[in-house]
Amino acid sequence: MRRAFAILLTIIVVIVVFACGPRAWHKLQNELNGFHIELPEYQPAKNFAWLKQNWTKEERSWFYHADQGTLTFGIPYEWFVALEQPSIPLPLVFTEVGRLADPVYLDRYGFIPATADPNKDELPVGFARGGPMLQATGAPWPNPRSKQRMSGLGLTCAACHTGRFTYQNTAVIIDGGPALTNLFKLKQGIGLSLFWTRWLPSRFHRFADRVLGPQASWDERAELKDQLIQVLGQYGAAKNLEDSVEVQSVEEGYARLDALNRIGNQVFSNDLNDPKNYAGHSAPVHYPRIWNAPWFSWVQYNGSIEQPMVRNAGEALGVAAMLNLRDESRGLFASDVQVNTLIEMEKLIAGKQPDAENGFNGLKSPEWPEILPPIDQPLAAKGAQLYASRCQGCHLAPVKNKAFFEDKRWLPANEAGERYLDLELIPLKHIGTDPAQAEDMRARTVVVPSNLGLKFGTADQISARQPNGFGFALGQVVENTVNFWYDSQDPPTSTADRNRMNGNRKNGIRAPLAYKVRPLNGVWATPPYLHNGSVPNIYALLSPVSERPAKFYLGNREYDPVNVGYRTDKIDGGFEFDTALRGNHNTGHEFKGAEGEKSEDGVIGPGLTPEERRALVEYIKTL
Repeated sequence: MRRAFAILLTIIVVIVVFACGPRAWHKLQNELNGFHIELPEYQPAKNFAWLKQNWTKEERSWFYHADQGTLTFGIPYEWFVALEQPSIPLPLVFTEVGRLADPVYLDRYGFIPATADPNKDELPVGFARGGPMLQATGAPWPNPRSKQRMSGLGLTCAACHTGRFTYQNTAVIIDGGPALTNLFKLKQGIGLSLFWTRWLPSRFHRFADRVLGPQASWDERAELKDQLIQVLGQYGAAKNLEDSVEVQSVEEGYARLDALNRIGNQVFSNDLNDPKNYAGHSAPVHYPRIWNAPWFSWVQYNGSIEQPMVRNAGEALGVAAMLNLRDESRGLFASDVQVNTLIEMEKLIAGKQPDAENGFNGLKSPEWPEILPPIDQPLAAKGAQLYASRCQGCHLAPVKNKAFFEDKRWLPANEAGERYLDLELIPLKHIGTDPAQAEDMRARTVVVPSNLGLKFGTADQISARQPNGFGFALGQVVENTVNFWYDSQDPPTSTADRNRMNGNRKNGIRAPLAYKVRPLNGVWATPPYLHNGSVPNIYALLSPVSERPAKFYLGNREYDPVNVGYRTDKIDGGFEFDTALRGNHNTGHEFKGAEGEKSEDGVIGPGLTPEERRALVEYIKTL
């Protein structure tokens, strides 16, 4: 039956091509909804440049590819490098279309090519080849011919937190900056690549030759085909879940992800095998910059997570590190999360206690590079005065100033002698930016089986109305997962070491209807702006909402040094950002009206003239 379907599909394609010609075939490809991945075409950068951010080449390369134990795509590394791109070429199905893992092709999804890595790793920045691959059941995943377990493949912290822009044929890499990736589209592309491999005989033959070797028997090839069918079933189930919540979802596009909701879906729906817990990705956020973040008392845009270990282990679970929540015989909360790796990542980013003398000494924010036009220093000096009067009250003094480290928001030292910066949370009503991320985290609930032993808190504990709030449940699951790892060490990790590895902070979870403000060092390298990426450049952010673009394109990489952002003109295969949609609103954080006028919701200060905006933009380049 399967072979008959494949032959029939091939015959149909042959008829289309020869009856209608190549142009009609390409049109058909574009119109086959769900069977075509539309991506931008980019000219490969001629040069790569890194800025001085206090990391060595070796530290940077380790961060790019350190294995967190994730299996993000549900397929082994050996499959990933053997698959072909998700398209059907001419002449027809018999010709190879190029490998899925081709760095030039993956670059079209926003993943920085391996050639950007000083050590020339074969995988893009943010990909890791991990330990032995497991099936969804937790059983080993053998190669049908060699019987050896294949290797895991997953994303790392760097996949979402390595930025870049291009300027005059040079790609500038921003370590710790927001990525330009479209992760959801990549998963679609992999699923479609698997589909065509399953149904096109010549493509499967090439795939089997690469995975098994050309001498593999028919039985070994049949076993590989069965594995492929099982994985396609998992991809189909994932698509059905996405379709079931489509009306609540907002397309993320490039440079954004609804990270918290997607982590919740992975843990409470996929790992629990409970479709009722699957939620729409209704609140996409712009990938945050991570420099300085280890020294903030609370993280996430809504200041919802306190402990760094819970933050980092939750991220690893969200990009599909194996987690057992169903089979008690294997140990509930057993996982593949590489806790030691997460600790090393945190130390590398954090450095030692920052102070006025040494500043932040882990991963440093980037400084305006020589490759960009020089800063207009007289204009920046005017902007400095405006920053002090209009911005500093919330965003604090520049981190280069002694006043920054003397600010009252630095908390007293804890028992470990560490001080953290307690950033201000601005209520939604005042800041006026899109409320979806804060509101939807507070509103989301989950249903969990009693054998997990979760103890839901009161409404006051999670700043929400639901006693089974998603955030509080996720915090407990992640904490139990990390504790399972601590307990499984030989000998078990001591209480003192656990406290140290947890960052000497408790597992605090909350869901305030507010967003936090943070220092602006390096902000020039982190477009687009606001927490949801709804404003393309800093000049627009300083302008009234009525002057901000209602629609613009994400996917451009060329930097705009005048307005400080990416170019926003139309790009074929890019993502059109519509600010009219909930989750995408570009309102709030507005300078509007005259001094002394009654403030509206979302208005944070009187209007700025175009000249004042230009001065502020110029000064922000110096931060």
